[in-house]
Amino acid sequence: MSDKNLRAGVIQFLKFNAVGLLNTLIDFAIFTLLNSLGLVYTLAQVISYSAGTANSFILNKKVTFRDSDRGKKDSFDRMQLLKFIILNLIVLGISLLLMHLLTDKLGIQVLISKVLVTFVTVIINFFGSRKWVF
Repeated sequence: MSDKNLRAGVIQFLKFNAVGLLNTLIDFAIFTLLNSLGLVYTLAQVISYSAGTANSFILNKKVTFRDSDRGKKDSFDRMQLLKFIILNLIVLGISLLLMHLLTDKLGIQVLISKVLVTFVTVIINFFGSRKWVF
């Protein structure tokens, strides 16, 4: 891998994480609000993750992975959206499983579990987005 490609990959990863930070803030804010209102964490997770995911698609398409869209007449790609939804459903499933294990089986407080799960899902999501979706 050339220095130019390595540098481009690092910049792309940093952009992905900046977008991800915003997605995470949206996700955490909605999750915390819904959880504090008494909604069970699994439903709160689905709703909050979905809100962050919608933001993620828009910003990652326009900012992080925009180079892959150059040269296309129509920048909306249904197959890309379908792949994005599939990837994020898989990541959501992984996050729910991990939250269940950490919260219900290991007794870790739900917000701490959410933070730990987020570290894992960010990595899966980046590589899935980079290699398969965008």
